[in-house]
Amino acid sequence: MNALAPVSRDAELAAKIARLVEERGWNQEDFARIANLNRHTVREIMKSNGDSRRLRNATISQCAAALGLQVNELRNTPLERLLPRMHGTPPEKELGGAKKLQEQATSKELLEWLQQHPERAAQITEEEADDLLTQDGPGKGIFQLGAEHWVELVERRRRILRRVHAIATTGYIDLLEPLVNLMFEKIQPPPKT
Repeated sequence: MNALAPVSRDAELAAKIARLVEERGWNQEDFARIANLNRHTVREIMKSNGDSRRLRNATISQCAAALGLQVNELRNTPLERLLPRMHGTPPEKELGGAKKLQEQATSKELLEWLQQHPERAAQITEEEADDLLTQDGPGKGIFQLGAEHWVELVERRRRILRRVHAIATTGYIDLLEPLVNLMFEKIQPPPKT
């Protein structure tokens, strides 16, 4: 390989992923477990010495999900803009969900949860905030089961959606589609007669 040849996009991306993983304070074992990746794959990404092998779309998607990013963010956003997010400090425009909850939440428990969990609160999108706000108030879900319970449900849904998105970008989409269709049919109300 020519020493003056430009570093491949995959090598640049692997180096970016390695730096973000390091910023999170994860070791290779942690990252392999969190991203649900093979240890060898993680080792290849983390060494990122410029001759990295080609990264599969599914691998990139799993890395992005583990780091709390969208694939396009991981690929296109400069490293210096992503580093603060590894500490739970998203850019101001991404604070929409947490800000909305702070402004509109009425229950003491939800407001206390927001203060006690700033990193997790920073990950809440506006849509997720809307879902949480439907459970806020006297006699509603947060009052009955607690803020932690409802936030965990939102976080589970977010993880599932990221995984489904990762699967949908692979050849496994042909297996995923019938499963999703079957489950979707099960939740539909029966037809009116």
